[in-house]
Amino acid sequence: MTLASYHDLIVWQKVIDFVVDTYRLTGKFPRTELYGLMAQLQRAVVSIPSNIAEGAGRLHTREFIHHAGIARGSLFEAETQIIVAQRLGYVSEEEIKPLLVMVGELGGMLHGLIVSLERKLNPDALES
Repeated sequence: MTLASYHDLIVWQKVIDFVVDTYRLTGKFPRTELYGLMAQLQRAVVSIPSNIAEGAGRLHTREFIHHAGIARGSLFEAETQIIVAQRLGYVSEEEIKPLLVMVGELGGMLHGLIVSLERKLNPDALES
């Protein structure tokens, strides 16, 4: 995988959209969550593209795989927090549906990135 920049990765581009959409959602949270769930969710979503960028900037493929895995974990952390916000009544089920669809798409894309990078390390290995 040869990249001129991590900006070229479709997954990074789509995650940036996810971050913006999630920040818009957190704007609907009550002020009492300013330092609670709102802040935690915002940190989780910003961590996703940040880890993709950091991994792409590392010198070794294994480091990129590691950071892509962290990004995937942060994605699922954010998904959980979005569901919690809905269950607490901060946002509606309709408001979170598009974000949950994006989580599924992004999770698949991050998995694909990880598999592609692993294949680069071991081209003879079969995909699991």
